[in-house]
Amino acid sequence: MENIFSDRITDVPKSFIREILKVTIDDSIISFAGGLPNRQFFPVRGLQKAANDVFADAGSEILQYANSEGYLGLRQFIADRYRKQEGLDIPVDDILITTGSQQGLDLLAKTFLNEGDDLIIEEPGYLGAIQAFSLCRPHFHPVPVQEGGMDIAALAQVLRKRHPKLFYTVTNFQNPSGISYIDENRKDVARLIQGRSCLIIQDDPYGDLRFRGDRRISFKRLLPENAILLGSFSKTVAPALRLGWLVAPPPIMEKVIVAKQAADLHTDYLSQRILHRFLHDNDIDAHIATIIHQYGRQKEVMVDAIKQFFPAGVQSTNPDGGMFLWATLPEGLSSMRLFEAAIAKKVAFVPGTPFYINRKDTNTLRLNFSCSDEPTIIEGIRRLGASIRELT
Repeated sequence: MENIFSDRITDVPKSFIREILKVTIDDSIISFAGGLPNRQFFPVRGLQKAANDVFADAGSEILQYANSEGYLGLRQFIADRYRKQEGLDIPVDDILITTGSQQGLDLLAKTFLNEGDDLIIEEPGYLGAIQAFSLCRPHFHPVPVQEGGMDIAALAQVLRKRHPKLFYTVTNFQNPSGISYIDENRKDVARLIQGRSCLIIQDDPYGDLRFRGDRRISFKRLLPENAILLGSFSKTVAPALRLGWLVAPPPIMEKVIVAKQAADLHTDYLSQRILHRFLHDNDIDAHIATIIHQYGRQKEVMVDAIKQFFPAGVQSTNPDGGMFLWATLPEGLSSMRLFEAAIAKKVAFVPGTPFYINRKDTNTLRLNFSCSDEPTIIEGIRRLGASIRELT
């Protein structure tokens, strides 16, 4: 059977995080591994009422096939929100509803990438994007990110030598590092991309989860013709709905819709209608404010616990929002070895290796703070600190 599989699927590894989550099914394990929203804040009653109301009002209509672009009312909500929050005037026709923002990555990969095409990605970068793009077998060019954004000198060096089609970035509370690009860094990136036939994919699943500071400028404002936006309701409403969106100019959208039609005809119409009704009948900003308050507290508890329980040689980020922070162990200490030691103490995290291109082992790790209560965070970081001390 081995010889019947395509080269592209053979070359792409399983999701490292999904494999780790199998280990954490044991209730006795404290898990900082998954990028999971806190189920305590899922609007169960609001969504249940929205579902009942949609069935009562729309009947069998909501069970029929629908258009590929997505429900107009939901797309209009997204357009209005961009105008309100970021001052972006995005036409409804430039918005496509996707099956989570992960599908957006898949559609863009199919639309643009041939084998061997150049693609810029952050280092460390989002594992889901690496996996989605890898199916098209591009030539990845990782550029380091650091506090404040992308390494501009490293980006300039790549652009001098290569001609990338795509540049993928998570500019707000990046997965995995938690860092955000400051406005000056975004402007520097835009200056380097200006005039090139390179599209910036700005993935923003965490942008609404800001604990402190002001919103940053969008690449859609800096490079309107070069920017493609991805968004998601998974982090603000519920991930099981699998509803996200993609924003692109008309010439690009035309091709992406063809890829969408070939993939699934359209995103789950019932979920779209239920979500739209929920958003119409409820104050989504008040709901998000509740999430922000709790996640912000949980992040501070994790940061304080790291200071208390980790050895002095361990560094970590202190993000302004999102769901993750990034820790760097002393040089030479393997995060994979640490993972094995930590599992023995019933605590899990994601080693940094799968967030890099072609690295076999690293001294970095990702920690999720959104899905654990405060006492659990303190106990988990205490166990993890003990594991680090054992290895050092």
